[in-house]
Amino acid sequence: MKILVASLLTLIGSCANERHSDKVKNLRASIVYNEKEAIKTFMTEIDVDDLKTHVYEISDGKYGGRMTGEKGHNDICNYIRYYYDSLNVTAPVKAPDYFQIVPKSELPENLNESQNVIAYIEGSEFPDEYVYITAHSDHEGIIAGATYYGADDNGSGTAAVLEIAEAFKTAAESGYPPKRSVVFLHVTAEEVGLYGSRFYTNNPIFPIENTVVTLNTDMIGRVDALHSEDPNYVYVIGSDRMSTELDYIIQKANDEFVNLNLDYKYNASNDVNRYYSRSDHYNFALKGIPVAFFFNGEHEDYSKPSDTPDKINYPLLKKRTDLIFTTAWYIANSPTKLSVELL
Repeated sequence: MKILVASLLTLIGSCANERHSDKVKNLRASIVYNEKEAIKTFMTEIDVDDLKTHVYEISDGKYGGRMTGEKGHNDICNYIRYYYDSLNVTAPVKAPDYFQIVPKSELPENLNESQNVIAYIEGSEFPDEYVYITAHSDHEGIIAGATYYGADDNGSGTAAVLEIAEAFKTAAESGYPPKRSVVFLHVTAEEVGLYGSRFYTNNPIFPIENTVVTLNTDMIGRVDALHSEDPNYVYVIGSDRMSTELDYIIQKANDEFVNLNLDYKYNASNDVNRYYSRSDHYNFALKGIPVAFFFNGEHEDYSKPSDTPDKINYPLLKKRTDLIFTTAWYIANSPTKLSVELL
């Protein structure tokens, strides 16, 4: 009898494993890019020289290190919104000047009022479903007389979002509008504690319950010591925490278009660095929204005045930006909404 029960349990377990393996196989097989040549064309809008122009401007010393609430950061927020206006990328109805004011009362007491910057391209079929691409625009300002330029942190991510917006806008004007709305969100006050993204997720411009995914980019222009011999990588964090499909889409986008080494080293739930909770995607995750965080890791100039634009690897920045763009493209254009399920 014991042998019979044991055999039955083994059979049941085997069937369950087979069902799980079939689910995984079917999910992977369902992720198909049907417009590969068009996507490759629009990827050319993400230009190395344009990325470089943005990073050099954002990290220029005239902005005084972009401290939240200070004139330099306010000027960069204006640079961002004027860029969206030049592309004819729409401002939301609830933020017609592209700005969401983050009041002084919502920030640490030593900071002035600041703003998030928001632009979007409305979806053609599912306009009330939103794909977010995010980056923080602030940095650490001037400390003890030294300007903290923040070229990688987060001039690189800010430039990436601007270029991704241009690629989506060009696609829309060429007859390939996204099926879901794509939101480009530049948050303030990340360096002082994720205040801008917290304010946004608690006071969303678009219904937070309709957010499909948040793809966050924070430092994607440099190479850390662990990859000095092979810089063709990006860290991916959080992509499998709520949606197996999201993680598989990133892998598929990488295989089809980019061929970076996807490094999950810092994705472990017990990672002592806690990167999953240290950038702006985390406030979206707290609302139950699938997220992915793209990151190059800490390097010798991290949080130092020496984080300057001449040290950015611009071809690598483009490859990482391409990965985020092609991931967002799939999620925005899939006939089915991203599944919030773990296999």
